[in-house]
Amino acid sequence: MGEDFWDYFSALAPSVGVGLLFWLAIRAIFRADRKERAAEAEVREDHPDQNDAGHS
Repeated sequence: MGEDFWDYFSALAPSVGVGLLFWLAIRAIFRADRKERAAEAEVREDHPDQNDAGHS
C-alpha cells in the first residue's frame, strides 16, 4: 500500500510542480499588469492636459 502511494506521487509530482510554476508566473504577470494600469491611470489623472500622441 505504501509503495503504491510513492509510485503515484512520483508520477504526479512533476506535473503538479509545473502547474504550480505556471500559475505563479501567470499570477505575477496579471498583478504587474494591474499595477501598471493603475499607475498609468494615476499619471493620466494628474496630467490631463498632455496629449496621447505616443499611444495608439
